[in-house]
Amino acid sequence: MYAVIETGGKQFKVAEGDILRVEKLDGDKGSSIEFDKILLLEQDGQVRIGRPYVEGVKVTAKVLAQDKARKIIVFKYMPKKHYKKKSGHRQPFTEIKIESIIA
Repeated sequence: MYAVIETGGKQFKVAEGDILRVEKLDGDKGSSIEFDKILLLEQDGQVRIGRPYVEGVKVTAKVLAQDKARKIIVFKYMPKKHYKKKSGHRQPFTEIKIESIIA
């Protein structure tokens, strides 16, 4: 059984036991999160497609970590203008483990 969930403006295919990184969500380490925006559900060979979401289906996950990704360097440069600007960015993320898909 697997499902396609929507979170943080992105879609993820998940199954029980999967570990994935999603956009930052509220919740402390060890807490439980429930997703109700389920776009697709496959169960026993039958596929249910939502319009836009599948009704009565929930996916529960456990928060493993709240962290930041590796630093991305942004360097702006204009030749012959004496313009250089360097900055960095670390995107926050939440690492979750899918515990169950409740249909």
